[in-house]
Amino acid sequence: MLAFLIKSFEWLMGFNEYFSMIKGIVPFTNGLDVIQQAQSGTGKTAAFCSGILQQLDYSTVECQALVLAPTRELAQQIEKVMRVLGDYLGVKSLQYWACIKMFVLDEANEMLSRGFKDQIYNIFQLLPSKIQVGVFSATMPPEALEITRKFMNKPVRILVKRDELTLEGGIKQFYVNVEKEKWKLETLCDLYGTLAITQSVIFVNTRRKVDWLTDKMRSRDHTVSATHGDMDQNTRDIIMREFRSGSSSVLITTDLLARGIDVQQVSLVINYDLPTQPENYLHRIGRSGRFGRKGVAINFVTRDDERMLFDIQKFYNVMVEELPSDVADLL
Repeated sequence: MLAFLIKSFEWLMGFNEYFSMIKGIVPFTNGLDVIQQAQSGTGKTAAFCSGILQQLDYSTVECQALVLAPTRELAQQIEKVMRVLGDYLGVKSLQYWACIKMFVLDEANEMLSRGFKDQIYNIFQLLPSKIQVGVFSATMPPEALEITRKFMNKPVRILVKRDELTLEGGIKQFYVNVEKEKWKLETLCDLYGTLAITQSVIFVNTRRKVDWLTDKMRSRDHTVSATHGDMDQNTRDIIMREFRSGSSSVLITTDLLARGIDVQQVSLVINYDLPTQPENYLHRIGRSGRFGRKGVAINFVTRDDERMLFDIQKFYNVMVEELPSDVADLL
């Protein structure tokens, strides 16, 4: 089975991304604790799903692995990957977890942040003492690595440099100098009026702004969808199904749902607002360029945003260039 999964990775992505993922699958398959960091869109979900499936005891019908994710959308996405890979193995998703022997944290930087850290610790109190632990994320800040020392046993660490995290060559990154906040809307509508875009995601920093921008774009006859944490789950599920199916081509959202959007047709990400933290920039732009495909990220920058753009470039050691006039040729 492992040989088949490795060949699948080799076919789906370029050699560098494929090799990085294989480095994580092998030690996890061998029962070792693993801390795996890799670029967005290179197959982290498939990597730990493969490692879990390789180790399951198929002679017993018991829940043997627990995977935690920060959002419902991402959890559903992981379950889908697990079902596809395990379809011919008789694997099922269960609602109880009495005989757990593997524990995975996806988007670990978020799961080990203030909002989830205490809950993660509480869960660990209920798990077997000799459980195998896998920690996966695109970004792995030092404070997250420090926390893992409390519940991992000599983990294999597969980390990458920050300047290797932005899928060099896969995602082109640009900025537009809009100077003032009130000029962003006109700039956005001009872009959509000149570009032939299949699917795109627009990020803003607040739920209220999601609603405001959605209303403004619809009033100008742009067909857009919107999702954020204040919406009930059924509505969010419907909106994401429409976006994944292609019936909606533009999705406006917040950072909360950045990690749950895995749509391979997305070719453009627009940061209408720059993120408040440099770490979130990677998760946003990683919505395009999935599995080695080409993508473009466009950042709207006011005078007040210039410092954050500088911090982002310094954090990832990248140069974000001004949007060229021939941007349509890049999509």
